Amino acid sequence: MASTGFASTSCAAPRRKETANYTVSVGITGSADAKVKGTPYHATGMVPCSIGTDPKGSAQCSFGVIRSAPGHAEVHLASPGYDVTLHKDQLRVLKFAGETVTSPDPKEKVTAEKQGDNWSISVNDFYFYVIPDAVISGG
Repeated sequence: MASTGFASTSCAAPRRKETANYTVSVGITGSADAKVKGTPYHATGMVPCSIGTDPKGSAQCSFGVIRSAPGHAEVHLASPGYDVTLHKDQLRVLKFAGETVTSPDPKEKVTAEKQGDNWSISVNDFYFYVIPDAVISGG
């Protein structure tokens, strides 16, 4: 963004109606959504989860998110007690695209319901996750 205008060159300059041309440029550099050092993820953390008949949200699962277009992200989830950055070969991946949540694994049945600012997700009616919108969109 640039702004162009006129400025006086000294205290007496306005009386003499002197001006000087100038341009001001403002910009932002760097990535708007930097990655967590040493990972492919834009953010990592914990989300409520549960397995089987355990009470919904009774555990915490480590996640990492890779964001793309607004409302589009891949959320990688580790099982309770595991770290998403350490157990890369044992992760569940959920793909968010607007109002749709899917799995890249065709054998997984994913159901998702948005409740307020959270997604309640079931995978194979056995694994349960609560994913906040902030994970997907940042913020």
